[in-house]
Amino acid sequence: MKIGVLKTDDVRKELVGEYGEYPEMFADLLRSQDPTLEFSTYEVQHGQYPAQIDEVDAYLITGSKTGVYDEKEWIPPLMDFVRKLHDQKKPTIGICFGHQLIAQALGGRARKSDKGWGLGVHSYEMQETPSWMSEPTNSFNLLVTHQDQVDTLPPGGRVLASNEFCPMAMLQVDDHMLTFQAHPEFTKPYSNSLMELRREAFGTDVVEKGQASLKNDIHENMVAKWMLEFLRK
Repeated sequence: MKIGVLKTDDVRKELVGEYGEYPEMFADLLRSQDPTLEFSTYEVQHGQYPAQIDEVDAYLITGSKTGVYDEKEWIPPLMDFVRKLHDQKKPTIGICFGHQLIAQALGGRARKSDKGWGLGVHSYEMQETPSWMSEPTNSFNLLVTHQDQVDTLPPGGRVLASNEFCPMAMLQVDDHMLTFQAHPEFTKPYSNSLMELRREAFGTDVVEKGQASLKNDIHENMVAKWMLEFLRK
């Protein structure tokens, strides 16, 4: 399988030397489940797209510090591309910003939440067990860094997992798009470094709560398996 990574942001320059860029994080995560995977990166934040949609087997949209509602010139073309992927039923995964963008592009809505920032390890309860999931679970934990959330489902969307902080945390749109508000590609050291780097922006109390949560387990490998099962079903 060849996955096209639609890259919508850069890792902070202070952290990229140690942790790499987002496409590398996703490659490390998914190759832990299948070492034969191939990846192509498209810098959509700079207007780079595949010449043809079918030059890869599936797509993954990364996270970004940008909001889907921000007036950035690269966002409308990306929404148009998401609608093309949807029209052609191309298997697609969205993470954080990608999760929000898919919802917004297809008729839902994402906005800045009045609950503020979510940081560290969050736990989610499954609301539905889809047929493609080979190892069902009642709950799972992942790392998060977000204040924007989806608050209106797009047509054909359904909630697979949620929590009190983020009611629409894992979505499926029809049979070909799967999205997560959380970051399965993040590691605890990266999350901790990001919180320290942005302590002033996040707020000390929120950062300390997020850092304390890092003692909890995360289930990134299980989620990586889900992602590949979904793309291959």
